[in-house]
Amino acid sequence: MVGLLRWCAVAAGVAVLVALPPLAGLRPARDSEVSAADLLARIKTSADAGYTAYAEAVGGLRLPLTDQFDGLTDLLGDRSRLRVWWRGADDWRIDALAATGETDVYGDATGTWTWEYEGEHAVRAAIPPVRIPHGADLEPAQLARRLLSEADPGEVSRLPARRVAGRDAPGLRLRPDDPQTTVSSVDVWADPGSGVPLHVEVVGGGTTVVRSSYLDFRPGTPDPSTTSFTPPPGESVRVEQSADLATRIDRFAPYVPPDELVGYPLRQRVDGLGAVGTYGRGVSVLVAIPLPGRVSWRLGDQLEGTPGLVDTATGPQLAVGPVSLLLSRVAGRIWLLAGTVTTDTLQRAAAQLAAAPPRIR
Repeated sequence: MVGLLRWCAVAAGVAVLVALPPLAGLRPARDSEVSAADLLARIKTSADAGYTAYAEAVGGLRLPLTDQFDGLTDLLGDRSRLRVWWRGADDWRIDALAATGETDVYGDATGTWTWEYEGEHAVRAAIPPVRIPHGADLEPAQLARRLLSEADPGEVSRLPARRVAGRDAPGLRLRPDDPQTTVSSVDVWADPGSGVPLHVEVVGGGTTVVRSSYLDFRPGTPDPSTTSFTPPPGESVRVEQSADLATRIDRFAPYVPPDELVGYPLRQRVDGLGAVGTYGRGVSVLVAIPLPGRVSWRLGDQLEGTPGLVDTATGPQLAVGPVSLLLSRVAGRIWLLAGTVTTDTLQRAAAQLAAAPPRIR
């Protein structure tokens, strides 16, 4: 009987220890008097604050794209686990953890190192003006700063504080002032001292597009050795000029995107001559990608039979949550139009691209 009681006591103690983090998280958060405008300003200028953290991000979209875009479909429709060491915008490391292994990305002022444990090789890549998002982009602080970078104080309001990673975090809600966007709101909770975003949720089309949060957050600049990378002796090293399909198209396709599309200014162009056009403001994003024929037909075949797909005079069109997609085949040119804008906006963009004579570089 004494032994049984002893084991019951041990089991009870373990149960209490296991329950401590959730119970601590249930404690009501102490709110802050900071205004929405001041909190927005703190978040925008928080990139220099150092920290070490562990984050999880969950995507809520399933995009029916070809294997050329499979990284994007995994990113927006799955769970990402990230270890983060942040010394600044030009000095960081983010490890993406998966059941099949680990991929570490080291960022500096001129590019990134990617170390893939399974393949045992390192990849050095410059920072391209246009690329497909990857796992590191879902790190809560980077994601929130990017989404709020062009927000005006008049578009934000305060949310009650909540407990995130054991900290009392004041909240902020962005409601975009753009009738063409499909993003309903962006909610961010931030560390009150540094302004580093700790939790972000993006909602649009009745769907939570992504939810990213730190489960562990320790402020303070990590040691430089944690964010530096030198390829191990004897391992293969590859230098990439074109990291993904979007980057390759941007570099080699013959077209030049227009300076304006459906009222949005052109955001980026490679040395004034890039082929991929990115347009919009804030969370309103429209991307126009000229596609090679074989890629467009593969994408079209994969789209067939997708729930919600609509065959229009312009081409197949689809809306998944707040993300709209149109494969436009007009006037002998093929464009993939996609973004967080309405399908009507994509149709008008396709008409504008078809009406304008092609700009050849």
